[in-house]
Amino acid sequence: MKPMNFLAAAGFLAASAISASAADITGAGATFPFPLYAKWAEAYKASANIGLNYQSIGSGGGIRQIKAKTVDFGASDMPLKGDELKTDGLIQFPSAMGGIVPAINVQGVGAGGLKLTGAVLADIYLGKITKWNDKAIAGLNSGVTLPDAAINVVYRSDGSGTSFVWTDYLSRVSDEWKSKIGANTSVSWPVGVGGKGNEGVSASVKQVPNSIGYVEYAYAKQNKLAFALVANKDGKYPAPENKAFQAAAANADWNAAPGFGIILNNQPGDEAWPITSATFILIRKDGDAAKNQAALKFFDWAYSNGDKIATDLDYVPLPTNVKAAIRQTWGQELKFTH
Repeated sequence: MKPMNFLAAAGFLAASAISASAADITGAGATFPFPLYAKWAEAYKASANIGLNYQSIGSGGGIRQIKAKTVDFGASDMPLKGDELKTDGLIQFPSAMGGIVPAINVQGVGAGGLKLTGAVLADIYLGKITKWNDKAIAGLNSGVTLPDAAINVVYRSDGSGTSFVWTDYLSRVSDEWKSKIGANTSVSWPVGVGGKGNEGVSASVKQVPNSIGYVEYAYAKQNKLAFALVANKDGKYPAPENKAFQAAAANADWNAAPGFGIILNNQPGDEAWPITSATFILIRKDGDAAKNQAALKFFDWAYSNGDKIATDLDYVPLPTNVKAAIRQTWGQELKFTH
């Protein structure tokens, strides 16, 4: 989807929030999967004549809205832990997977033209590396002309699952980041300026010279942003593409956490992209039964019919066995039937 079309889709969905009929499904939350949900919704509307009114407001907002019972489902890139799911009467399941990339705007450097390590990324976001020609960056990029220019750091200003995935990754590769900042949907950023949503960060990086931000790969691709390669746990620099995201998830144990809430960052393997995440759906057990069934039917349809759409947008569909386990949970927890 081209940037203009993406913005048009966002506007369309916003308008749908006003005119949604009683039969439509309402959801809110993560911006990470918004391009995918927009395309799934378009196809589902054509197939079942039921619309999806999804507000791309960030994972923090999605968690708050499902807890407040104002939407049929919430969406978050940060999985909730078992205690929180139990306390709030929620079920959780993943819808798809994808990767986050460091988007950059450095003159003369194209997509994949710069190499960074997790430690260097942490030091940039800690404010310890302040210029693009710092020896720590130059040492990884022999032959690349780097400007003697200040690095403009961009982060998410809203409560964000993408921020959780990013800060979780930095916590896994930098003890200093872990001890001083940690991982969460919102943190006290040492340096930089904020942008709202993946859309806002993408726009800031595109507009501000010598900047760096973090966005879901689909946003970088759609907005034609350059991005840096990142060394993975095995010291390799894979390209951020479907096979690299799939490699990160290849050995994941989806039963290792309640609500399938596993974290895929910094997985081993030569081809594994180091900043990879699933994105999750939250539904209330005590929600309106008919609305719960309608929301589950939408995701059931997406599991059966939406893999090509996901792949075309550079998301990774869930493995077949994981979809089967999720459908089993729906039946047990919400009495879902096809």
